[in-house]
Amino acid sequence: MSPKSTFTVGIDVGGTFTDLLAIDPASNEVRLAKVPTTVENQAIGFMAALAAASLDPALLQAVVHGTTTTTNALLERKIARVGLITTKGFRDVLELGRRTRPQPYGLRGTFRPVIDREVRLEVPERMDADGKILTPLDEEAVAGAAKALLAAGCEAVVIHFLHSYINPAHERRAAEIVRGLWPNAYVTAGHVILSEYREYERGVTAAVNASVQPVLDRYLSRLRTELKAKGFDRDLLVMQGNGGTISSQLIAEAAVNTVMSGPASGVMAAAYTGRASGHPNLITYDMGGTSTDVGLIENAVPQVSGELEIEYAMPIHVPMVDVHTIGAGGGSIASVDAAGMLRVGPESAGARPGPICYGRGGAEPTITDANLVLGRLNPDKLLGVDHPVTLDHVRDLMREKVGQRLGLDAESAAAAILRIANDRMAGAVRLVSLSRGHDPRDFALFAFGGAGPLHATALARELGIPTVLVPARPGITNALGCVVADLRHDYVRTVNKPLSAVDDATVARIYAEQAAEGEATIGREGVPVRELRRVLSADMQFQGQSHILSVGVDSAEIGVAGLHKAFAAAYFRRFGIELAEIPPVLVNLHTAVIGVRPEISLDALAATDRAPTLAAAKLGTRRVWFSDGWHDTPVYAREMLPLDATLEGPAILEQLDCTTVVEPGDTVRQDRLGNLLISVS
Repeated sequence: MSPKSTFTVGIDVGGTFTDLLAIDPASNEVRLAKVPTTVENQAIGFMAALAAASLDPALLQAVVHGTTTTTNALLERKIARVGLITTKGFRDVLELGRRTRPQPYGLRGTFRPVIDREVRLEVPERMDADGKILTPLDEEAVAGAAKALLAAGCEAVVIHFLHSYINPAHERRAAEIVRGLWPNAYVTAGHVILSEYREYERGVTAAVNASVQPVLDRYLSRLRTELKAKGFDRDLLVMQGNGGTISSQLIAEAAVNTVMSGPASGVMAAAYTGRASGHPNLITYDMGGTSTDVGLIENAVPQVSGELEIEYAMPIHVPMVDVHTIGAGGGSIASVDAAGMLRVGPESAGARPGPICYGRGGAEPTITDANLVLGRLNPDKLLGVDHPVTLDHVRDLMREKVGQRLGLDAESAAAAILRIANDRMAGAVRLVSLSRGHDPRDFALFAFGGAGPLHATALARELGIPTVLVPARPGITNALGCVVADLRHDYVRTVNKPLSAVDDATVARIYAEQAAEGEATIGREGVPVRELRRVLSADMQFQGQSHILSVGVDSAEIGVAGLHKAFAAAYFRRFGIELAEIPPVLVNLHTAVIGVRPEISLDALAATDRAPTLAAAKLGTRRVWFSDGWHDTPVYAREMLPLDATLEGPAILEQLDCTTVVEPGDTVRQDRLGNLLISVS
């Protein structure tokens, strides 16, 4: 690599593998790496991926990181001890919540708030809903509460006062007092993270931020130190859940924004690829080693939601790419329960010990093992294998753990595992499409992740989706998302008034203030961008309703009339009814400020040594199971396929980062960017 290297590197840390994609736009050189995730310290796997790709950090143009650090910390409750200082009488808001139940039926289920009750302290202060002071802030009580929380062993603190979204004066002053006493920077004022009404959701979002802030800050500080020691003198960029990137120096202040950053990067890569290849409407299907993430892209724009609930009673109301996740990945464990029912997931074998076939001590059958038994995977080309095991060993455990309980041989048990897994994943696709008024037949299925292309055509057939699009590098698509993602900052301001009581000047002023703040933040980051864009939206509802509908706002129609028109159109599109006689309410105004980074050409991903003919790309034939039985199936090296290649299923297409299964009757062609377009019969 020359000293003038212009490599831009994306590194995505998944539950099983850490993926790297490096592209040099000047030379179109591409470098790839896929190494096992080091769960105990993700920074080790991060640096190992750079070494595996023979990249010198001192010569890199940019490094963008998608991380599961905060998501995993939350789900596993490996979080910092957090204290809360709140308005007198409201210490239990985070626990009372909306009084919903973990399960729709019955009284089973448990819940533990992010902040324990004994470290939720109250102080005298009170604002009304219009932001007028009813009770002045007791500053001595704030100082006393901070000292008590420190004595209780709290590492981070949240200041969460009633109605601070409309008047943050008390929260700001309390934060000043606490910062004067607190030994670190982990002080979160709720209105800074989310300036939105609804005390429960705003409080939980702030509490989540504080609980993962020390975890993320320590991780990124360690990573920056290691990169600096290797000569990297630029700022590390980090993927956010909203699909944009941000300076690692700034993200620790709003650590909650990195929750779901890994899945978001995959959706951004899909939108980028779909736009370049002429497929703007996509359902994204990312099946990795631990989970499956599905999302929806319309007109090359991913759906973004501000109402994610990462688990029961943990709503995180910051804008995030709308992704639905289920526990069905290549490492998902198959078992037979006490009632004799076959279950697949959500438990996963993870990176350690992993599936049986990885030879790391795993003894429980997984989806990956089922694909291997059925001939869909080549046992000699599995990534991350420590000690090779025989196919007979995998079959024996498949029969012992699953088959005997169901009266099936190993192959039939493996086929049953795939059917159950495919059914679960098809259900997830229905949740992001049919249940939200979208017909899956109007979209292409964008299949990626290490295991997505193994199952994509079966899912498409089940859902009536006519086309499956498999990108050139499906196993490292999330890393591609890091490379192509733009800088992005989201802002929200609560109005919560009938639309008739709002004037055009107020709407324009709020949007302008949000845009100015976002542009100033991007300026501080110092990352080259080729243009700044604004995406405007509003949360609205009919008076008397509790349901909120997010609507896009045309920048040319900012004002009351434009909001009214946009809401009426969105409501009719969603529910098929007009309610002209009911007055609308403007709840929140949102602005996303996007710094568009220089484009990356996807041609480089398809620039491999191509065979002159389809026959020359054929590796051989092997026996593979499909839904209609066993077939002697041709196996091709995908990287060698001629760009104009067309073939009929059944077929297996192998490459470094994944395997694509083409079912009997399906037709495959390849476009100029190296994407596979599979027409499902």
